[in-house]
Amino acid sequence: MSASKGSNKVARTAERRRLRNRLVRGSVKTHIVKAKRSADAGEESANEKTMLAISSVDKAVSKGIIHRNKGARLKSRLMKKLNKK
Repeated sequence: MSASKGSNKVARTAERRRLRNRLVRGSVKTHIVKAKRSADAGEESANEKTMLAISSVDKAVSKGIIHRNKGARLKSRLMKKLNKK
């Protein structure tokens, strides 16, 4: 730990942000995996799961957790898989 109060506060806030970002990234990953599995299986709920995954990606991009280009790439791949049926 540093001696400065300001740098200690920065370290604490960075840790809180890191944990929050990790939670969001994990939920995005979960939604994407579920959408891909249901699209591969040809389930009727694949469209709903894909829209939920796209929504979670958009939220992560708007919060700055995922870069916008990566978000666009993820959404594009999801839609390609969904339309492949």
